[in-house]
Amino acid sequence: MNVGVKFKSRSSKDSYRGRAAAEVRRVSKYHTHSIPLDMEDIERDYDKPIVEACIAAKTSLIVRVGMLELGAGTGSFRVREMMHRIAYPMGVHVRADVNLTDIEATCTDGVSRITEVVDLPTTGVNTERIWLLEHFADWLSVKCGQAGTYHAMSVVSRELVDNLDEPNVYAAARKAVKEVLAQDQDAAKVLKDAVATAVRNEDEISQNRIDAAAIDTRTAAGLGTVGSTPRPEDSNDSKAASVSAAAVIENSDSSAAGSAVTESSATSLGRDSGAERPSSGQSASTQGEAHEKARSSESAASSEQSASSDRSTSFKEAVSSDKPASSDKSAYPEPQEAGGITVRQAHERLDLIERRKPLYSPLFSGFASAVACAAFVFLLGGGPYDMAGAFVGAGIGQWVRRQMLGRRINQFFATGVAVIIAALACVGTLRLVGIFDPVALKHDTAYIGAILFVIPGFPLVTGGLDIAKLDFPSGVQRITYAFSIILVATVGGWAVARMVMLNPQGFEPMNLSPLLMAGLRMIAAFCGVWGFSVLFNSPQRMALVAAVIGALTDTMRLEMQDLLHVPPEMAAFLGAFLAGMLATVWRSSVRHGLLPPHLGYPRISLTVPSIVIMVPGLYMYRAMFYLGQFNTLNALDWAFRAFMVIICLPIGLVTARVLTDRSWRYDV
Repeated sequence: MNVGVKFKSRSSKDSYRGRAAAEVRRVSKYHTHSIPLDMEDIERDYDKPIVEACIAAKTSLIVRVGMLELGAGTGSFRVREMMHRIAYPMGVHVRADVNLTDIEATCTDGVSRITEVVDLPTTGVNTERIWLLEHFADWLSVKCGQAGTYHAMSVVSRELVDNLDEPNVYAAARKAVKEVLAQDQDAAKVLKDAVATAVRNEDEISQNRIDAAAIDTRTAAGLGTVGSTPRPEDSNDSKAASVSAAAVIENSDSSAAGSAVTESSATSLGRDSGAERPSSGQSASTQGEAHEKARSSESAASSEQSASSDRSTSFKEAVSSDKPASSDKSAYPEPQEAGGITVRQAHERLDLIERRKPLYSPLFSGFASAVACAAFVFLLGGGPYDMAGAFVGAGIGQWVRRQMLGRRINQFFATGVAVIIAALACVGTLRLVGIFDPVALKHDTAYIGAILFVIPGFPLVTGGLDIAKLDFPSGVQRITYAFSIILVATVGGWAVARMVMLNPQGFEPMNLSPLLMAGLRMIAAFCGVWGFSVLFNSPQRMALVAAVIGALTDTMRLEMQDLLHVPPEMAAFLGAFLAGMLATVWRSSVRHGLLPPHLGYPRISLTVPSIVIMVPGLYMYRAMFYLGQFNTLNALDWAFRAFMVIICLPIGLVTARVLTDRSWRYDV
């Protein structure tokens, strides 16, 4: 099915695409969304090592990473965290205001200060980009002589980013890592010792930082002085483990293996003390008490790590090389200066991330949408006919939406058109089946499930997370955007219902045994979360991990409602909380070496797809349906039911994050 223009030949189709691209360029000519990279001050230092470049060149990297992270659909708290992680190895401090589609960032290196503003023409979701930017931040940190913060084994990030120009980047990166580890029989043992040492010291070092901040705060209150706030990246939940292990892996001097953790820990602790340096009136004894435990843990880490120095020489020779695994190694030559890579090389890596095509074609995306919505309908109580209608309608609707968004059609207009086409396709399918089996004509609620592929789960959840981090401007904007998409979708579905005279009353009960229903729900939840993960452009391994988490959590939620009569709001909270805890367990298992390091996916890429299927799309549509009939009491009833379930989802994720992440638990 083609929409708009029917192409008669390949040449006419190519000609239309050329005209469409020219039209887009003509319209966008008058809209500049970022500072161009050919500015004189940036060009002057484009081929200098990053740490030696001017503040404008450094800012171009920091803000560009923030813009890519924001365009991938993540919340403002993650955008700020990523910008700080990029800025720290360069010696730059960042203060950024992040909203739904714009960033205003002020950067300073202690000498100069610059403010840059970028804005996005639209927003979307791309979990693959979120993951790649995590690896890029580690890659940049190691190239600049610092330790990584995302993986204890930073060679994973190095090989992944260096292989971005390979056709199959993930397979190339995994192969390169295996080759590096296979070069020495002692590699696995050295890595295991390094990770174990880092994990043992992580809790104590993190607690010392929190204690130091609390003591400084109390001292400042007593003496009338104010200590500065620690850098946000210092409270990253995996910082200590990554610093310690990456120091062992990346140190190329065999004689310094025993002091690798000491240097990294001293750097980290020195950064804390620099951020919290007391004023002239503050007593030295109070400051010494704040860091006494930190110095003792540093010494313990050093003594434990020195025991493995003799057997780590050959492993470090294999892992410390920072050359790309690509066949054309001369394409990205390593500079000889102490500053590591140049500004140009960093932007070239970002070019590869920004210009990566979607992992899935519009046709496969439509198939994933069809699977997700059919599973969604089953979880809502629909039967085979309902699932078949939703499958066809959602598949066609998502294909149309991808085609329109690929041509940069306005997002709200594309959503409205896709919803109307999906609903009509679903109704038409059921009417066609009704010719052979009149029972299919009674399943007029299925078209609601066919439009659920447009549910904006990512902005709904990230908006709630932003509000939990006291970032109200960004949180309110994201929630407003999400409800705008929902409004367009529900109005489109209501319009179709009025056109074809539908009166949906819900799904008929299937009367299955509880055990069989639980098994089918688990399968449907797995398929549904997998489908939504594909819509979010998640790689297959990431999508399967999220699907397993979603299968467990959503099945538990529905079974609690049926067997224990738990209210839907409480069940949604518990389901989201369990999803957050399972994602944390997965990340911790990777960090502790129980799972392969290349499976260390960001939490948000696992939690949000797994709970999108819990969003009460049926409640929201019923509210709009009754509102269209001016039945205000029923409309308000369903609207408030939907609202209560929606706000419980991010609350569940926030609760899990507060219990497992110190940077969320404490306001320091």
